[in-house]
Amino acid sequence: MQLDETDVKILKALTLDARLSSRQIAKQCKKSVSTVLTRIKSMEKEGIIKGYSVLLDHEKLGYELTVVTELTVSKGRLLEVESEIARLPNVCCVYDVTGLTDAVVIAKFKTREELSKFTKRLLSIPYVERTNTHVVLTTVKEDFRII
Repeated sequence: MQLDETDVKILKALTLDARLSSRQIAKQCKKSVSTVLTRIKSMEKEGIIKGYSVLLDHEKLGYELTVVTELTVSKGRLLEVESEIARLPNVCCVYDVTGLTDAVVIAKFKTREELSKFTKRLLSIPYVERTNTHVVLTTVKEDFRII
């Protein structure tokens, strides 16, 4: 699906506040409510809009530790290892990457003990050869809203 200017305006409005009504979005975009509804349904059907969510302040919820863990995986088992890791609690993101490592995992924890158990769990997964975990000291920006 090729997005046009109206689609992008709708996405921007929803990204800033997913609670907006179709009427409010239509007013912002200077389009009819039916146009907005049709466009949103189409973008949902195409998988451009995957769902609706709320932005949380994880630190205020007690998740003081954010880690970025690099993984090296052996014997061509990367996809199955990544799928297993993606199902683990506390995991926010799992990425296939280029470079010296095979994958990067971003996860959040309330305590060092949780982080320790997580790291040991990663190392116990078959075909995980090595991990390299970086603890985030300061979050300068954490926002996936790029539209």
